Amino acid sequence: MAETVYDTRTFLDELADRSFDRPPAIVCNAHITGLAVARALAARDVPVLAIDRSPDGVAPYSEAVDLAGLVTYPLEDLEAFGEELAAIADALEHEPVVFPCMDEWVHAVAELDPDGVRLPFADYETVDAVLDKTALYARADEQGVPTPETYRLDETDPDAAADELGFPLVVKPALKRRFEEAFGTNLVEAETRSEYRDIVDRAREADLRVMAQEKIPKEQGDLYTLASYVPESGVDDAVTFVGRRRAVYPPEFGTTCLVEGADIPEIERDALAVLEDAGYHGISEAEFLYDERTGEYRLLDINTRPWKWIGLPIAAGANLPAAAYADATGSEYESGVVRDVTWVYLKDYAALLANHAAEDVLSREQWFSIVSGEFEDRDDLATAVYRPSDPGATYRLLATEFGTREYYCPC
Repeated sequence: MAETVYDTRTFLDELADRSFDRPPAIVCNAHITGLAVARALAARDVPVLAIDRSPDGVAPYSEAVDLAGLVTYPLEDLEAFGEELAAIADALEHEPVVFPCMDEWVHAVAELDPDGVRLPFADYETVDAVLDKTALYARADEQGVPTPETYRLDETDPDAAADELGFPLVVKPALKRRFEEAFGTNLVEAETRSEYRDIVDRAREADLRVMAQEKIPKEQGDLYTLASYVPESGVDDAVTFVGRRRAVYPPEFGTTCLVEGADIPEIERDALAVLEDAGYHGISEAEFLYDERTGEYRLLDINTRPWKWIGLPIAAGANLPAAAYADATGSEYESGVVRDVTWVYLKDYAALLANHAAEDVLSREQWFSIVSGEFEDRDDLATAVYRPSDPGATYRLLATEFGTREYYCPC
């Protein structure tokens, strides 16, 4: 367990005194997603270094992390972040493998493409083309992959788009991060034309490229994801897992707090077709929404990075970070038998049940298994943070939840 999150200078001094027998993994953004990646790699005896702009993420306090340190936030000073990352790599005996866990860290590392590190994902141009929904939807259309009806508002008159879609509709950004900073969420629903015009005006004032999109009626379990690692050798060698989101908090447009495994071959087929056409390799999350009106799974988004519930495919036997690390270092990866597993982020799931009269997806037996800690010995249940055998991360989460400190992460 790292126990201490060092300032940059002290972190580099500590690294100078450490020796690793293989390339370490550097996990950027050390919160829930970073914790899952760290645990997945540590389980394969990979040394893990966690870096972040804040000391309050949960990952540094896990037994899976060897050393944790602070670095400059890339959105605040990309050049400084690049210099610090290069200094970290220079302090190591082996070239580290970098795992960015949020879009801004992915963009920063891909754009810098620094010497002395290994990047287990495609180059900046490819990543950018996949993250940009304008380009993504055009590519999906070429591959015959269904997407929601969508209008780019830099090409189409907003009122004309609204006339075609009707209300309610959804306004989404071409690229998420700046939109999230302006609106506090990655999409906004407009119930009326007045609301819609206000949203479009705000987006234009912030110089954001946005699109108007039909709102597909959905139930809690209608969102599906292909979790995958595609190696440079191509999609035929991909490691894959399909998950079905069963609960989100806050409801409607929050983040996932409970996911189950699913067997939907067309989702895997369509997601891999788009990734292959884009020339993307690396870890990704391709989100689909089931449209009951047409019986189709419509592609919404692809995230070119680990994400909040990546612990589910890992627990199920598809260890995506380990597969990426093996490719980057020329070592071996053996996939486990992929099982049906349920993953839950207890903090948000409990809040959902307490405050929104949601139906409890977990069984009484599963709750007993979680409360007793016996779930760690099962192969059908996984949690995001809580593990009795690795209590530091849970302690840190409680300290931020009930204390005066706060860690911001849109995951």
